[in-house]
Amino acid sequence: MDLKSLLAKPFAQYISNKIHKAKTTALIDQQAILKSLVRRAANTDFGKRHEFNKIFSYEDFVKSVPIRDYEQFKTFIEEIKDGRPNILWQSKPIYFAKTSGTTSGVKYIPITKDSIGNHINTARNALLCYMAETGNYDFAKGKMIFLSGSPELERIADIPTGRLSGIVNHHVPKYLRGNQLPSFETNCIEDWETKLDKIVEETVNQNMTLISGIPPWMQMYFDRLTEKSGKTIGELFPNFSVMVQGGVNFEPYKNKLFESIGKKIDTIELFPASEGFFAFQDSQKEQGMLLNTNSGIFYEFIPAGEIFAENPTRLSLKDVQLNENYALIINSNAGLWGYNIGDTIKFVSLNPYRIIVSGRTKHFISAFGEHVIAEEVEYALQKAANDESIGIIEFTVAPNISQNKGKSYHEWFIEFENVPTNLDEFVNKVDNNLREKNVYYDDLISGNILQKLHINIIQKNGFINYMKSIGKLGGQNKVPRLSNDRKIADGLIIFVAN
Repeated sequence: MDLKSLLAKPFAQYISNKIHKAKTTALIDQQAILKSLVRRAANTDFGKRHEFNKIFSYEDFVKSVPIRDYEQFKTFIEEIKDGRPNILWQSKPIYFAKTSGTTSGVKYIPITKDSIGNHINTARNALLCYMAETGNYDFAKGKMIFLSGSPELERIADIPTGRLSGIVNHHVPKYLRGNQLPSFETNCIEDWETKLDKIVEETVNQNMTLISGIPPWMQMYFDRLTEKSGKTIGELFPNFSVMVQGGVNFEPYKNKLFESIGKKIDTIELFPASEGFFAFQDSQKEQGMLLNTNSGIFYEFIPAGEIFAENPTRLSLKDVQLNENYALIINSNAGLWGYNIGDTIKFVSLNPYRIIVSGRTKHFISAFGEHVIAEEVEYALQKAANDESIGIIEFTVAPNISQNKGKSYHEWFIEFENVPTNLDEFVNKVDNNLREKNVYYDDLISGNILQKLHINIIQKNGFINYMKSIGKLGGQNKVPRLSNDRKIADGLIIFVAN
């Protein structure tokens, strides 16, 4: 064990013990955070407009602060961009995290001096918990990829602005700089394929021990490495032992990734976003990710079916239930208040509070009242794929609406690793799995309102080429699993295999 690994051992145990203790105080911590947030923001413009000085309980807070998405929050952000201080939080943000919204265009999410630690420390804590639980400290002496967007930042209202991953890159601890790949120069490359080729060039002969990123990015990286070397990733990097991933549901990608590696390795799941780092996998033995309950964020939860209601039910952590889909609402020391981040989560444990990400509030199909969500289509496809030993590379689903009764259907676009020998039988399995999962969809099929689903086979690399065609290849970009319109579906038609 080298010096770095040796020093990591007591620190990992210290942080692990601290997090374990925090599991028992989650509700107390949440109450304290809400009280602190309201007190500290009372003299901000937002706090004055919403009478924070009259808020003494969560019930008071709910009455004073409405739920907003980015579009409804945008006027406050514009005031900050005009150079005004004390709008949402004390003083000005130290960064804007720039991110692409599906409906809002470019979004500018404030990061403050108080909130930056949430982004920096949570990923560190996930790795330290992993070390303490497994005893695997050796990966700390190898090379690690922390893929990020360009660390080059522009300035808006004299506030450094860029992709969150690029911002975080500036805060990688000095003791990890020597382990970090790719190089700063490579991270600054904007064109994704040029950047990927350079990453492969820089890493192919290195002792890679940890690789992190969103699963579709890692799969592209692995494919490119194998093309160059003729080896599996496990052969190429024999000391590669930890894969850190997040951003999308891991299950549809897992089998293909492990096949590319050639062996199973440990994985750590994270739930980061520009708005905050919400959860992380704290144990290899338990399902789900530990909710980050003492890191400057007060959480609220709205039953997913009510998210678009005029007066939805708002719950604090003490009132959540197992296996219910909730829209995640945050209030934070970045100055986000009643903010709908657009993700839905489900609690898989209440002691401690562990969650899985079940989808996006705007990613659903309800063209006929079925309200099918990402979790349901992922289950339906994965179950059928496992039964048939079929590999799935990527997929998305959209409605195909006809004016004639019984002619409409859900249209699936799937890039297979190996195409089913009997596609009709595979379609039936996926359709029946979805009917089992969603009673409204089942009623529409039974009532001949909808036909059973249709599957279009996408040609090899079709999704990559589609993302390239719309300028969203690589980085943190990902294909939505579900759309309630035809925009993505119509763009994919040209990539359907003959």
